[in-house]
Amino acid sequence: MGPQTDLNLFKEKAAAVQVVISEITDSGAAFDYAADLTIKQGGKSMAAFGWEGQDRAALEEACRRAGVSLVADNLREHAADLHTALTLADGGIAETGSLVLDSNSEDLRLATMLAETHVAVLPVSRLKPDSLALEDEMKRLMASPPNYLAFITGASRTADIERVLTIGVHGPQELHVLILKDQES
Repeated sequence: MGPQTDLNLFKEKAAAVQVVISEITDSGAAFDYAADLTIKQGGKSMAAFGWEGQDRAALEEACRRAGVSLVADNLREHAADLHTALTLADGGIAETGSLVLDSNSEDLRLATMLAETHVAVLPVSRLKPDSLALEDEMKRLMASPPNYLAFITGASRTADIERVLTIGVHGPQELHVLILKDQES
């Protein structure tokens, strides 16, 4: 499979589990998307992970423009108010429509479990055809303890209660994936 085939398969598999998919050309578009979505859905705060330097400044500016409070750390203190988690995915798996996140940060784990909406940016260069193609990346991510690697496929769902499918019981009610057409692709 080639990169475009992988991307098409990822979109197909992710859409099958109700993931909202958009394509973006830069990180600024992701920041505006997440901040605007937070406000549109009635939220007031967002936690974001994976951006440093100029990207971090642009993220803070997008939140300021939208009127969204950006939670940077100590997420436990803000857990009740958190609406959106914005993350930078470490990988994507086309055959299952899954995201891979290095979740060593407790704050990141909390955000991706407690937020009502999870917005993940997936650079297209990090998209692989299947889990076997992620072997080298997984070895790198798991090289130093503690090791928490999350595989996320769609919004949180369960059918534990009388086999009735319920969305958002154990995590976000919505997952939005923003596919970033980066320079490496």
